[in-house]
Amino acid sequence: MPLEAVEARRLYRQVADQLRSLIDSGEYAVGSRLPTERDLAEQLKVSRPTVREALIALEVEGRLRIRVGSGIYVIEPAAIAAPAAASVIEGPFELLRAREFLESAIAEQAARVATKDDIARIDASLLAMEKVEHPGEASMVHDRAFHVAIAGSLGNAVLVRVVGELFDQRLNPYFAQLAHYFENPGTWRTALDEHRAVREAIAAYDAQAAREAMRTHLARSQERFAQNFGAEKAAGPSSGGSRTARPAAKSPKPKPAPEKRATGRSARRR
Repeated sequence: MPLEAVEARRLYRQVADQLRSLIDSGEYAVGSRLPTERDLAEQLKVSRPTVREALIALEVEGRLRIRVGSGIYVIEPAAIAAPAAASVIEGPFELLRAREFLESAIAEQAARVATKDDIARIDASLLAMEKVEHPGEASMVHDRAFHVAIAGSLGNAVLVRVVGELFDQRLNPYFAQLAHYFENPGTWRTALDEHRAVREAIAAYDAQAAREAMRTHLARSQERFAQNFGAEKAAGPSSGGSRTARPAAKSPKPKPAPEKRATGRSARRR
C-alpha cells in the first residue's frame, strides 16, 4: 500500500472540524446557540484566539452566524462548503504573531541603518494613511507601504517580499471576516498613532525603542481582534431568527485539542 503524505493540521482547523461534526450530528441544532468562546476554550483546553479562528472559519463556510452582543448561532447552510479547501489558510492570530516576531527585529535593524531617503519613504506612507478613510482598499495599500518601507531600509529584497506577502494575507477570507467586526475609523487612528511611534524611534536611531514600538503595535492588533463579541453573559436563544431554535443536547463536550504551549510574551497574551 503506498504511503500517504501526512499533513499537520493547524490547531484552529482541528477545533473547526470538531465543532462542524457536532453540528452535523445534531448536538448543536440549527437555530441553537453555541457555548461562549470562553466556555469552548475551557472545554477544548485551547486559547480563546484559537477558538475565535475556528468560529470565523465556520462563519465563512456558512455554518455559523456571529451576532455581536448576542452569541454564536448555528444556521442552515445554503450549500456545504468543502473545509479541506480552506485548510491551507493561516489563521489571523497566527499571522499576526509571525509578523510581531519578524517585523520587530526588522524595525530594530532599520533604526540602525535607515537613511534620510528611507525615512522619507516611511513619512510618505504615513502622510497617505492620514488622508484615507478606513476600512477601505486605499487604507490597506498605504498601511502595507508603511511596513514594506521599513523592511526596504535594510536593503534586503527577500525581507521586503516576505513582509509584503505576510501583510497580503489580510486579504484571506478569515482575516477579512474578523476585521469586519473590529476595524473602524477609531481603530485606524489608534494604529496610525502606533505607526508614528515606530517611525519616531527609527528616525531617532533608537533600535530598542523601534523594536518595542513595532512589537507593541502588532501585539495590540491582536488584542483588538480578540475583543469580546459581547455575548459572554447572553442567555437563551435569540428570538430574531427565521426558525424556532431547538436547544442543543445537554452539555456537549468537545474533545480537548492537543495544543502546544507557547512561550514568552505570546503565551501570556494567549
